[in-house]
Amino acid sequence: MKRIAIVTSGGDAPGMNAAVRAATLKAINAGCKVFGVKRGYQGLITGEIVELNSMAVSGILHLGGTILHSARCPEFKTKEGQEKALANLEIFKIDGLVVIGGNGSFLGAKELNKMGFTTIGIPATIDNDIGCTETALGFDTAVNTALDAINKIRDTAASHDRVYVVEVMGRNAGFIALNAGLAGAAEAILIPEVEPDLDEVVKRVKANDVRGRSHSIVVVAEGVFGDPISGRALSESSAMLVATHIREKTGKDTRITILGHIQRGGSPSAVDRLLGTQFGATATELLLAGETEKMVGWNKSEITVSTMDESIASGNKVDLSLLELADLLATTY
Repeated sequence: MKRIAIVTSGGDAPGMNAAVRAATLKAINAGCKVFGVKRGYQGLITGEIVELNSMAVSGILHLGGTILHSARCPEFKTKEGQEKALANLEIFKIDGLVVIGGNGSFLGAKELNKMGFTTIGIPATIDNDIGCTETALGFDTAVNTALDAINKIRDTAASHDRVYVVEVMGRNAGFIALNAGLAGAAEAILIPEVEPDLDEVVKRVKANDVRGRSHSIVVVAEGVFGDPISGRALSESSAMLVATHIREKTGKDTRITILGHIQRGGSPSAVDRLLGTQFGATATELLLAGETEKMVGWNKSEITVSTMDESIASGNKVDLSLLELADLLATTY
């Protein structure tokens, strides 16, 4: 293994740059040449591959996003696109590829592996829905971004006796909503993993009024009422549906805040910087050891290694006991 490449694919996540930096420096220290693939799998197809040295990854640890850029690439899902990508890897004489991304990115890595190319995966998605790891790169930062917004929204909610419905990202997973909602003492948390009971939400809002607390915060995962990527119009957002029901049943001034992509940006937290650094270094170690189609993870406070097949098949599951705790705390008067 003399020449390795790194690609960031799918949605950006805070901590990706930390992983790029660590993987690059670890490989250079071992005598390897390192290359960065620009714009995800699209860059593999078009040959946007540049050499990375220590200066190229200097000063990037604190940056959000990805210096290698990312892009969706439907062409890579085709056999022709995969063959173009493999041809460019061969042109640059690259021996192994570190893939930083989510499940879709790992499916692409598996296709390259089937064609005889060595790949190692690093889980990176704010949705935190990747199997075989308790947390993925970007999740901690996204939760803290959402929590900061909830804290500020509560100030306005209390000042005006309003109900605020805060919609957070996560696609079809409720990790951000559950963790930010619990940490932010939300009166109700709605996640895709549990059938929403809007009448229960109304009951809690009314109970707050009765006990003299005339404002409420409801945190809603964007995928509660269906896949947000399927083309659902903004007017049909999860937050809008919940807010309309609360307004009609309580008559209270009810506002919505959709946090959107601010949750994907920003300087990574200390957790994501440390995680990205360890993930990147371990991924390079695995390549140098001749491993392939493996994914690094974080479980029980240590780095773990699993197969990409295991990761894709299992997915990550929300701890519903946290939702039970949140419900108990919100309904104890």
